[in-house]
Amino acid sequence: MPLASHAEPFFAEPTPRESDGQRVGVLLSHGFTGSPASVVPWGRHLAGLGYGVAVPLLPGHGTTWQELNRTVWGDWYGEVERSLDKLLADCDQVVVGGLSMGGGLALRLAADRPRDVAGLVLVNPAVNTSRKDVLALPVLKHVVPSFPGIANDIKKPGVLEHGYPKTPLRAAAAMMVAWKVVRADLPKVTAPLLMFRSAEDHVVDPSSGRLILSRVSSRDLTERILENSYHVATLDHDAPTIFEDSAAFVRRVTGP
Repeated sequence: MPLASHAEPFFAEPTPRESDGQRVGVLLSHGFTGSPASVVPWGRHLAGLGYGVAVPLLPGHGTTWQELNRTVWGDWYGEVERSLDKLLADCDQVVVGGLSMGGGLALRLAADRPRDVAGLVLVNPAVNTSRKDVLALPVLKHVVPSFPGIANDIKKPGVLEHGYPKTPLRAAAAMMVAWKVVRADLPKVTAPLLMFRSAEDHVVDPSSGRLILSRVSSRDLTERILENSYHVATLDHDAPTIFEDSAAFVRRVTGP
């Protein structure tokens, strides 16, 4: 199935750092029903600083929501793991970041492969929900194919995430089942962690951020509250803050 123009993955080669000759990479993952378009500007900023960058397209995204409904967490995780391996082939150290579900995938990588993840940058990460209607998903997914979409929760006027107009329920149910494992393994996460969280988010409620901060074993742990952005903060008013602060974080945690 042909990809939408905004859905193309992005990759940039690393440049050796002048201070120590190291090549540093950053892997960035978009969220559920979204596309690389939501994080490519972030990736381009980091690539401009000499970092190797990989922004993969998660399976089932960038085409149709029906296609996404035929994929599961293992498909998405497999793609980010392949992207990590690609960066590690060219880089001495790799920092992993993600938006929304991409943050959950990043946490899974850090728990599974702690020696390969030098740091984590999460933007409104999703690993939990307090919504009660999701309890019916195991049944509803067999009856109703989709719910209304969750894309474009952006405060800045005229900006689009280019996500799906509908939320496929089979895929959503698969994601939430996988969240249970991610939450259980949060204590395995030891990498330095920088988390950006929007004060007003209409997609991911605060329970995810609270769980992450309270359960990870990272000793280097920072939370930044974004006051002028909604869920897709990487395209919103606070995007420059995310770009600049994450670049400083990458430089610090991969330094000598």
